[in-house]
Amino acid sequence: MIDELDRKIIRVLLRDARISYREIAKELDVAVGTIYNRVKRLEEEGVIEGFYPKLNYEKVGYDLTVIIGIKAQGKRIRDIEREIARDEHVMCVYDVTGEYDIIVIAKFRNRKDMNTFVKKILSIDGVEKTNTHVALEVVKEDFRLEP
Repeated sequence: MIDELDRKIIRVLLRDARISYREIAKELDVAVGTIYNRVKRLEEEGVIEGFYPKLNYEKVGYDLTVIIGIKAQGKRIRDIEREIARDEHVMCVYDVTGEYDIIVIAKFRNRKDMNTFVKKILSIDGVEKTNTHVALEVVKEDFRLEP
């Protein structure tokens, strides 16, 4: 369970994951050792899963963002999700309710890469159909949600 100090530390790290423990301690008016211990505990407990830069994917060549709805046979859904999740283009795999069983968000450099990926999904045993949406513009893409 996280407390208010943990939440404050997380907020600071979400704003700038490169900030030093010393700077966090100064900003929150607590000891550096406290910050170090709290961050390590949050990592050990799986609350913080890693630190990485927030990229502008278009600037590194990923011009297509797609959202794919997948209808699958019930007994195969978990296996299908795991297989899709291993692909390097896939950013998110969601097990959902509604018309589709799985929603995938993926990024591609071009239509050819996307086409190959969609056909690969359709060849997976248990996949019944897909519905692919190509994002015309990414208005907001930010997974930093404060606790």
